[in-house]
Amino acid sequence: MSEKAKKPLKKRIFDIIQIGNKDDFISRFFDWFIVIVISLNILTVFLETFDELAGLQTLFNVIEIVTISIFCIEYILRIWTADYLYPDEKGLTARWKFLCSFDGIVDLLTILPFFFLDGFIVFRMLRVVRIFHLFRVNAHYDSFHVITTVLSEKKNQIISSVFIIIVLMLASSLGMYSVEHDAQPDAFRNAFSGIWWSVSTLLTVGYGDIYPITVIGKLMAICIAFLGVGVVAIPTGIISAGFVEQYTKNQHSDVRFSDINEVGEILIDKKSEFKGMRVQDAAEKYNMRILVILRGELTVIPVDDLKMKQNDILIVKSEKLLKE
Repeated sequence: MSEKAKKPLKKRIFDIIQIGNKDDFISRFFDWFIVIVISLNILTVFLETFDELAGLQTLFNVIEIVTISIFCIEYILRIWTADYLYPDEKGLTARWKFLCSFDGIVDLLTILPFFFLDGFIVFRMLRVVRIFHLFRVNAHYDSFHVITTVLSEKKNQIISSVFIIIVLMLASSLGMYSVEHDAQPDAFRNAFSGIWWSVSTLLTVGYGDIYPITVIGKLMAICIAFLGVGVVAIPTGIISAGFVEQYTKNQHSDVRFSDINEVGEILIDKKSEFKGMRVQDAAEKYNMRILVILRGELTVIPVDDLKMKQNDILIVKSEKLLKE
C-alpha cells in the first residue's frame, strides 16, 4: 500500500480514537466503549478482593485479559497517530512527546501492572492508576475542562494558600509537641506526632486519637482550630471565584456572530474553531472586525497574520455595522 493510501486510513483512525470529537458518531461511540471497558476493568479489580467471589476468579481473569488487550491496542494506535496529535512535530519526536504526556503515561501505567502482578508491590499498586484513565476520557469535555482551566488560572493563588497552610501546620505541630511531650510522651512522641495532630485539626477532621491534655495545649488547640477554619477556606474561596469567572466567560463565548450588533467579546476556549486561526481568516469567514485581542495581561494588536491562541479574548464588531 502506498504512503498516499496509508495516510487517509491513519487520519481516520486518529479521528475515531481522538476523545471529545462530538461531530463524529463513530468517535463518540468509541468514547463510550472505552468508558465501559475502563469501568468493567476497575469493577473487576474491586471484585477480585472479595473472598466470597473466589469462585469467579476465572471469569475475572478473562475480563481482565480482554480489557487489557483493548487498552494495548488503543495505546499502540495512539502512538501510531501521534503525529496528527502534534502536527508541529514529526516522526519519533511526536511519538516521544505523546509517551511523555499525561495521557501517554496514564495509558502506560494502566497496562504495566497486568504484566508485573507477581512482581514488586509497586506494580500491583499501579492498578489504582486505571481509575485515572477515566480522567483522560473526561478531560476533553466541558465539565472537566472547566475544572482544569480554573486550577490552571488560579494556580499561583492556590500555591500561596497551600504554602500558608504548610507554615501554620509546621508551627502548630512544633508548638503542640513542645507543650504536650512531657505530659503525654506516648501520644506526642516526636514532631511527626504533632504534624499528624495539626493536620487533623487544621483540616477540621479531628480523629480524636491524639489530643492535648494540658491547659496551655488546650488553649493552643482552640486558637489553631479557629485558624484552621479560616485558612482552609482560602483555597475554597479562590476556586469558587474561579468557577464563577469561568462560567461567565463561557456564557460570553456562546454569543453568535449574527447577534453581535455592537462591540462584543468572544473567548477562545479549548474547543473553539478560532484556536490557531489567523486574524484575517476569521474576519473574512465570519464577516466581522477584530478590534483588539486580550491575551492574559497583554493587549495585542490584531494584525492579519497573527494566530489566535487558547484563552484569548477577542473584542469584535460586525462588519455590517461598520459599513453603515
